[in-house]
Amino acid sequence: MTDRPPTGRKDPEITTDNARAALERPVFWTRVGLAAERAAQAFWPLWTVAGLALTAAAFEIPSRLGPDWGTGLVAAFGIVGLGTLARGVWSFRWPRRAEAEDRLDAATPGRPLRTLADRMAIGEGDPQARAVWRAHLRRIADAARNVRPVRPDLRLARRDRYALRYIAATGVVMAVLFGTGWRSQDGLLPGAGGPALAIGPAWEGWAEPPSYTGRPSLYLNEITDGFTVPEGTRITLRLYGADGRLSVTESVSEGTGEGSTDPAQELVVMRSGRLQVEGPGGRGYDVTVLPDNAPTITVDGPVSRVQGGEMRLPFTASDDFAVIGGEATFTLDLAATDRIYGLATPPEPREPLVVPIPLTLTGDRAEFTEVLAENFSEHPWANLPVRLEMTATDHLNQTGRSEPFAMELPGRRFFNPLAAAIIEQRRDLLWSRENAKRVWQVLKAVSWNPEGFITNETGATMLEAALTDLRAGLDNGLEPEARDAIAAALWDAALQFEEGSLDDARERLERAREALDEAMRRGASEDEIAELMQELREAMDDYMRQLAEQQRESGQEMAEADPNAQTMTGDQLQELLDQIEQLMREGWMDEAQALLDQLMQMMENMQVAEGQQGQQGQSPGEQAMEGLQDTLRQQQGLADDSFQQLQEGQQGQQGQPGQQGQGQQGQGQQPGRQGGQGQGQQPGEMTAEDLQRRQEALRGMLEQQRRNLPGAGTPEGDAAREALGRAGEAMDDAAEALGRGDLPDALDNQSEAIDALRDGMQNLGDMIAQEQQQGQQGQRGQAQNGQDPTEQRDPLGRENGNFGRLGTDEALLDGVDPQERAQELLDEIRRRSGEQERSEQELDYLRRLLDQF
Repeated sequence: MTDRPPTGRKDPEITTDNARAALERPVFWTRVGLAAERAAQAFWPLWTVAGLALTAAAFEIPSRLGPDWGTGLVAAFGIVGLGTLARGVWSFRWPRRAEAEDRLDAATPGRPLRTLADRMAIGEGDPQARAVWRAHLRRIADAARNVRPVRPDLRLARRDRYALRYIAATGVVMAVLFGTGWRSQDGLLPGAGGPALAIGPAWEGWAEPPSYTGRPSLYLNEITDGFTVPEGTRITLRLYGADGRLSVTESVSEGTGEGSTDPAQELVVMRSGRLQVEGPGGRGYDVTVLPDNAPTITVDGPVSRVQGGEMRLPFTASDDFAVIGGEATFTLDLAATDRIYGLATPPEPREPLVVPIPLTLTGDRAEFTEVLAENFSEHPWANLPVRLEMTATDHLNQTGRSEPFAMELPGRRFFNPLAAAIIEQRRDLLWSRENAKRVWQVLKAVSWNPEGFITNETGATMLEAALTDLRAGLDNGLEPEARDAIAAALWDAALQFEEGSLDDARERLERAREALDEAMRRGASEDEIAELMQELREAMDDYMRQLAEQQRESGQEMAEADPNAQTMTGDQLQELLDQIEQLMREGWMDEAQALLDQLMQMMENMQVAEGQQGQQGQSPGEQAMEGLQDTLRQQQGLADDSFQQLQEGQQGQQGQPGQQGQGQQGQGQQPGRQGGQGQGQQPGEMTAEDLQRRQEALRGMLEQQRRNLPGAGTPEGDAAREALGRAGEAMDDAAEALGRGDLPDALDNQSEAIDALRDGMQNLGDMIAQEQQQGQQGQRGQAQNGQDPTEQRDPLGRENGNFGRLGTDEALLDGVDPQERAQELLDEIRRRSGEQERSEQELDYLRRLLDQF
């Protein structure tokens, strides 16, 4: 098969005209770009001069220079502008098509435009040559369809070596944003005057509420009607343009309200009124003030006395925005005071007792409930009637006051007769120096012939020294400073008698038991029973400590002296005390009395066998770990019961006591449920009061475990004590919530207590691991020194803390006030929530933070 001879007809797919038609558009835009490139090179000086002239006009430079210099500047701009225009017109040449084709052809691989203009030089009659030529043209046509226009080169750095065009461009931008001269003819025509042009704002204003309100700032130019802001909002106004064109009149601040033309103005909104910006583009607003009322504060409940005589008084404070401080002021209530003995003398003037109120560190301070906890045992008014007035202050220094609250100022109670007598005479001495002679006589009579009566020699010596100083003061005139020093010495002597030697400790234990017996017989209140039980615990701890000290001094090993001696672990002792307290709370006085007698009999017959209490082979840390595990299980069981109680309250019906009771059995028996009516009680039958009692019993158990925790002074031991302290605080909060019937809040606090317990157990486990690593080396060292490793334990087999230290020496925030730091963080969150340019997701997160705190 042979090719047909060529004919005169042309193939349309490979004709030169079709290929060039595909290049028409790229050639056109390349020609336009070339024209733009030449225009930029020719006219950039003109654009620069025009930009500088516009900047000068916008900022009214000619008018500010005066008629002569201003007119000269305008003429100079005109002459230079005409010169640059003539230069541009002279140098600019419109590009020809051939120039555009040459640039496009040079920038394209294969030079398609030149190739399309080529013709076959030889071989037009050869079919094979024509086939090759057609393939060549087809390839060029395909390439022509993909050709893109050439971008113009608009770079002028080689021609504008000093970047004058950028200076002019910056001036134009500033003129658009802030220039005012082009609103009138004064810009380039000094003194001409004329109507204002509405280009950009003639004024701007912002309303910034106080940071403590948590409200965002307002841009007044975006507000058409009135607006509402808190009292104390700062309004800032900026007036642009020539002086006197705009003025501000207002009736919202404490100013005169007369029109002011100052370019920068600030005012503080103190009342509702009118704000008016008068002049071109001005606007008026009706401003409504959101009042900031004075805070309120109330006493929430009766005052209570806890360990060591510390006072606990709940209160609630609230404000429109936030409470920043306050005080509690105690004044002596003479009308309610029983004026007998030393109190019959007129009292010396004494300043009211003032203490700051605690503020919540978390949550919103607009309304919060806290507990005022202070120990006033050494104050002259301790255990006397007083009147309490509490105050709360907000950011505007407004003060709210509570109603006067009549109460007895709590103080420590002394059970030792001699100590109680010393404290009473100390109070009379502080009441008035006129009682000094009577105090000396009474105490001298009490301490006369101390043989067989006063067994605490240290206390007797301290008392005799205080009486000697008092006698000297009577002879030479008793000054207030000397009186206060003698009162401090009497306090120390009373403490020595109250917490003295082994015999004193045994007497204190017996007195605590007798006081508890009497309270049970007369049906004392729960608060008094709790206080007496705490005194019994402290007396028992003191007795055991003194007994162990006497044993170490005599070198006696009681377990070796009597193998059949009765021993008790710390957990067993604590369990008995919890049972006694729970039985008394539930009204089983006879059972409680019998258990108390049994406990005292065991204490009387107990001999101390150091190193043999608890499970054999266990260290004090391991025993403490077992106790904490049991406490954790019981706290988890109590949380389960509280949750079921909440569900039953929501459903309005009784739950399933049998099913929940089975789960409770898996958690171990709750403290205080071993006898009496509490035994076998199912969660469905429990009330919130029952749950509160169980929570309080657990709190007492945890506090005992915390005091007996080994490893004091070590990082791990201190961390464990700190975690258990947090758990105890959460348990206190849970008990208070249960007392209010607030089960959701109680569950939250119980969860915090469980988490803190786990943290404490983790720290205790780390300490035990280190002790096991160091155990062998420590025992070898003690063996070489002839010292028994168990010698440094108390009567219940617990290790004494290192140097008796509790707590931590580390600075938590390096000296920064936690309340101040918390307020700074809260202010920063509020500031960011008012920045509307932030993303909606971030703003939503910030709002949720503010709702929480």
